[in-house]
Parts: sequence; C-alpha cells; structure tokens
Amino acid sequence: NVGGYAFTHCDSLTSASLSSGISSIGTEAFSWCPNLTSVTIPGTVTSIGNIAFYYSGLVNVTIPGSVTNLGLGAFAVCSSLTNVTMQDGIGSIGERAFNYCTSLSSVTIPGSAINIGDYAFTHCDSLTNASLSSGISSIGVEAFSWCPSLTSITIPSTVTSIGDIAFYYSGLTNITIPGSVTNLGLGTF
Repeated sequence: NVGGYAFTHCDSLTSASLSSGISSIGTEAFSWCPNLTSVTIPGTVTSIGNIAFYYSGLVNVTIPGSVTNLGLGAFAVCSSLTNVTMQDGIGSIGERAFNYCTSLSSVTIPGSAINIGDYAFTHCDSLTNASLSSGISSIGVEAFSWCPSLTSITIPSTVTSIGDIAFYYSGLTNITIPGSVTNLGLGTF
C-alpha cells in the first residue's frame, strides 16, 4: 500500500508506476506534486484516498474497475488533466473528486459508479461532454455546476435523484429528464 502523505510535496516527481499487488493509495499520497504528469494505477487498487492526487500535474489517468472507493477530492485541482478513463466496475465517485480540473474536456462514467458525489465535477471549465451510463442512480449536489462549456449530457433512465443546483451555470442547451427521476433538486438547472 502507498501510505498517506507518502509523496506529498515532491515537487520534482514526474511519474509514478505502482506495482501490481498494491491495494490502496492513501490520503494525500501524491498531493501537491505539480510536476507529476503520469501515474500507472494497477488493477489491484481498491481504494484511492481523500485528495490523493490533489494539485498534481497529471495529464491522463486511468482508474481501474477494481477501485470501489474514490475519495473526496481525489483528483481535484489537477488543472492539466485532460483525459480520465474510468473502467467499468469503479464504485461511487467521491465528493469533489474532479472539481477544478479546468482542462478536462470529456468524461464517460460507467454505470457501476452508482452515485456521482456532490461537487464531483464543479468548475470543470473545459468539460463539453459528460456521458453517464445506465446503472447510475444519483447525481449529487452541484455535481456539474459551473461547467460553462458543458453543452451535452444524457441522463440514463436509472437515475432517480438529481441534487440541488446539479447543473447550475452549465452550458446545456437541451436536456431530457427521464421519468425515473423522483427527486429533482432545488434549482437543478
């Protein structure tokens, strides 16, 4: 396992390749590593801790389907992050997981991620498309708020709850709310 704070503030760290067998990445393990542009997360990792990669320089990241716990702010404020691949099997997306990832342009969230946490993609300024897969049941408070470039999103018929101001100040021009939604939050759009 990679312990909490193991590599935090390692300013010169540019890449990290984690070996198979590692099951968890601890709290702030790679946070405040602005030159960390590449990380390989093996399919044995089940937990990525709170703000594990906060304010890192990651450009692309693949989150394996083995990850059942994606912690609060795990990849928040990764302003160079342009591509996130979430493999099927990934569990819930934690609160603020990708907020302020200002270069992130597109994201596909598999249905295994049943819940999209509060503020998960808030202030992703470049996000133009979010594809939500069947199986997702809830979209949290402000999950996609302050995403002015977000012009398109499809909400699958498995979603039953959309949190308060979930899409506030987004660029959506057309939206279909499926009949499965029984809880539509205050000021959602």
